[in-house]
Amino acid sequence: MQNPLVNRRAWIGITTLLILFMVISYFSASQAPKQFPKYVSDSPSPTGVKALFTFLKNEKDMVKRWPQSPTLLPNGESNQTLVMIEPFFIPDSEEMNAYKDFIKAGNTIILFKENPIGMFDLKTTHGEIDSPIDEDPNVYNQEGNRFHAEVNSSVRLQTNKQDEILLYDEAGTIALKRSYDKGSLIVTNSPEWMTNGKLLNNDHLPLVLSLFNEENVSNLLFDEYTHGGQNAATIVTLYPKWFLFLLLQGILLTLLWLWYAGKRFGPIFIPREETVRFSDEGIKALAAWYLRGRRYQDSLVIQADYVKLLLQERWHIPYSKGWEDLSDHLERNLTQMHKFEILSFLNDLSKILEKEKISKQEYIIWSKKLDRLQKEVEAE
Repeated sequence: MQNPLVNRRAWIGITTLLILFMVISYFSASQAPKQFPKYVSDSPSPTGVKALFTFLKNEKDMVKRWPQSPTLLPNGESNQTLVMIEPFFIPDSEEMNAYKDFIKAGNTIILFKENPIGMFDLKTTHGEIDSPIDEDPNVYNQEGNRFHAEVNSSVRLQTNKQDEILLYDEAGTIALKRSYDKGSLIVTNSPEWMTNGKLLNNDHLPLVLSLFNEENVSNLLFDEYTHGGQNAATIVTLYPKWFLFLLLQGILLTLLWLWYAGKRFGPIFIPREETVRFSDEGIKALAAWYLRGRRYQDSLVIQADYVKLLLQERWHIPYSKGWEDLSDHLERNLTQMHKFEILSFLNDLSKILEKEKISKQEYIIWSKKLDRLQKEVEAE
């Protein structure tokens, strides 16, 4: 017969452990740092823009957040500026028209986005910078004054004759100003300048303030509508209903056809190669034979032939071409190697493959080089 006192002590002990576990879990969870999205005006994290928002709010009277749809923007007023920092999604056509109407009413929109293609009929190009990777490129304003800034975007803005180039570097336009009736659109490809962690780096703060000072405004609005994932356009709003109806009908017909064409009668037989595990004894024996026979040249030729097959499969380089004729193809794909390095590599490889015999040292060196080339091709 069980002792009631012992059972009572066991239940008290289990209850105490559960309470203790719940208390520890609560305090450990409450101490975890809060996660904030990037580029939001209330985020104190390094990727937020709360520092700039607070600074502008202290400097200007009317600075606030705008979390509502662009269709509710006050178009009746003028001299207002809406700041859009790296929108999480591209608004649909109705919302984009609302933003344009806001500009045409005599207001300004400042868009900070790494690649603004798809918004406000903007077009971009890809630019190449010759500056060293570890140095920030020089950025110039309209007067030719030089600034140091971090530009992470690889695209540059295409300009029209009516556009005003505000900032540029050796790769192209970084910021422009475009007029829409009574208002203006200011676009830059460097939203990272405004983040808390980089605002005071280099000359980011003067560059950002120069864009804000392009227009004399009474109200400054930070657009948070495009930072809400629930506001993104869905497939139902992006496409007309007749197209969605035809798409649904097409999917149903395709499924019915696949079901009809894929009917099976009888048992399913699993191929033997999917269940049998083969050993690597043959590969080891072949490798040992090459080592004992000092057939380094044959092994290197096989390895080079395999790499050439990979070049044809991954980069569509004809297998029939000789190694010395592949310089142009490799220059377009190997961004880590210079032109002269590629030419030297291909010429030396062609010479080493034409030899009848090579030493073990030569084999090790060239086998490693081919292995590096193979890994770069497979990584693409």
